[in-house]
Amino acid sequence: MATKSKDTKTAEKAAFDPMAAFNPAAAKVWQDIMAESVRFMTERLQKDMETQKAMLSCKSPAELLQLQTEFFQDAMKDYTDEATRMLTLMSSTGTARSYDDVPL
Repeated sequence: MATKSKDTKTAEKAAFDPMAAFNPAAAKVWQDIMAESVRFMTERLQKDMETQKAMLSCKSPAELLQLQTEFFQDAMKDYTDEATRMLTLMSSTGTARSYDDVPL
């Protein structure tokens, strides 16, 4: 896996700093969203590669069909769960007021 150069890291930090200075809570949420996206895509690509290997070892059309069915069901569950996680992350801006902080 390629590592980022020092210049790339510095450029990314410089691009991120204005957002962090303007709204630190939103910057944190944005970082969390990006980290979750990378985590999910890495996990899904790994599962895709494992499925491709398994497809190559299938001995019958029925076995291939079963593998494809399981893959599709697993992928649908993963993408549904990820959409839920992303919605939760996107709605947690850190600016929401709690019930007890409303002045009377």
